[in-house]
Amino acid sequence: MNLATLDLNLLVPLDHLLRERSVTRAAARLGLGQPALSASLARLRRHFGDELLTRVGNSYELTPLAVQLRERTGTALAGVERVFASEPVFDPSTSQRTFSVLVSDYPMAVVGEHVGRILDETAPRVRLRFDRYTTPMIDAAEETLRMVDGLVLPHGFVSDMPHLDLWTDDWMILVARSNTAVGDSLTMANLAELPWVLTYHAPSAFTPASRQLQVLGVEPRVQLVAESFLALPWLIVGTDRIALVQAELAPRLTFGGEVRALPCPFDAMRLTEALWWHPVHDRDPEHNWLRSVFAEAGRRIETRRADKPEE
Repeated sequence: MNLATLDLNLLVPLDHLLRERSVTRAAARLGLGQPALSASLARLRRHFGDELLTRVGNSYELTPLAVQLRERTGTALAGVERVFASEPVFDPSTSQRTFSVLVSDYPMAVVGEHVGRILDETAPRVRLRFDRYTTPMIDAAEETLRMVDGLVLPHGFVSDMPHLDLWTDDWMILVARSNTAVGDSLTMANLAELPWVLTYHAPSAFTPASRQLQVLGVEPRVQLVAESFLALPWLIVGTDRIALVQAELAPRLTFGGEVRALPCPFDAMRLTEALWWHPVHDRDPEHNWLRSVFAEAGRRIETRRADKPEE
């Protein structure tokens, strides 16, 4: 495809149309008249050979192609913004650069607070955008990393990409305090018999500790699947369900004492969380600074853990 023949001005209207699923709302967000945006939609439909938005009752729904385009359009715009926000000399104390990093809710909660403080201290006008990644994004990691500044993800899912190890973590198991099947500690029999909430459950989407359980001969009896670690206490409290969660996150998910975080009854493999990026960013001074921010945040996580009193 020859980019010179494309009207890249259509990228922004496409993004708003796919997000709003309404010509009227998208036009209002863009500050355009509805006829102008309708004309853009018509051109986009001709280009893709697809309706993109189809009327169902009183609203519009995205076509299957449009669902795919919604994710790609957002990352493409982030890449365009990154190109035109480049500065001849990067000074973090005055820069207004926006960085985009893909995460799950676990690193967003754990490393996000430290990154935020570092930005307050050194780069108050820099903006960092945390976006949730999806399984297809991870499956196409090289393509995804071309469009964003980084991806925070444990080892085991991305290969042949530069990375920076940030922190290591252990696994614990969340159990409702009302769960009478569990005493002061968990047993392997508990893991085999009790219903589970798994945070990821697909061939290319899983937690390393849950995969390790299967290797040990324990097939979790999966009752619920939720691609969110922060949602776990709501799915466990008052039930017999159990769930694996990272040790850094576990104390924050006790639901006011109604949920317990217990050690795993097996030697769960530690995870190493890392920042991954595309090699095109290797010599970028702005990206080098971003990596230093995450490296410092990782050191703060490890230092805080080391300073915690022994229980």
